[in-house]
Amino acid sequence: MARLAGKTALVTGAMGGIGQAIVARLQADGATVVAADLNTDGTKADHGIDGDLTDTAFANGLPAKAQALTGRLDILCNNAGIIARGKITEATDEDLRRSLAINVEAPFLLCRAAIPIMAAQDSFEAVIRGAGGHAATPHVTRDPIVAASHAVTALQTVVARNVDPIDPAVVSIGSFHAGTVGNIIPEEARLEGTLRSFRPEVRALLKSRAAEVIDQAARAHACTSEFVLNSGYPATVND
Repeated sequence: MARLAGKTALVTGAMGGIGQAIVARLQADGATVVAADLNTDGTKADHGIDGDLTDTAFANGLPAKAQALTGRLDILCNNAGIIARGKITEATDEDLRRSLAINVEAPFLLCRAAIPIMAAQDSFEAVIRGAGGHAATPHVTRDPIVAASHAVTALQTVVARNVDPIDPAVVSIGSFHAGTVGNIIPEEARLEGTLRSFRPEVRALLKSRAAEVIDQAARAHACTSEFVLNSGYPATVND
């Protein structure tokens, strides 16, 4: 199997001579290649994205666009660059701005946007089940909304109190659904979240602690929980 099989690479300045050679080599090693340039018509890459790297909005969004095409991003090749030719005494302010934008600013923006995408990406779904009833008699229910709310709050301490401050990590809840009307306590509450990390040890910790926190929050409120982990891609490590 080719050593880059299953990987996605983003190459800027992909239509120049060096850029085309980089695309060809990455493809020869098995990678799916996304080419980016002012005009990618005729590229031999698997995908092409047209845009100007002096446009900061385009540069900031380019890694996400590349990821959207294949579902992942593993390699970023900042190949785009320009050389100012002629006498420096004849160079204009615009020459300077464009040179700095492409040679300095764009690589910074691309790296900043790509690094979070290259983190390990895991997701989870949790269901907290209690006993529903009328909101006027909450004492005879086991409220899953209260339990789930405590779980969401407690999950915010997983990184703050379990992960070394120098290790990047994220635990986020993006979906919280429970009930259909305001005067009925529902039977269950559903959470969906994401876990992001860069080291295998931290990744394993986030997975185990997320499950533990949700289970313990449910138990503390006389509820039960079901936790489903969806393991995604590991972090990208370029050696």
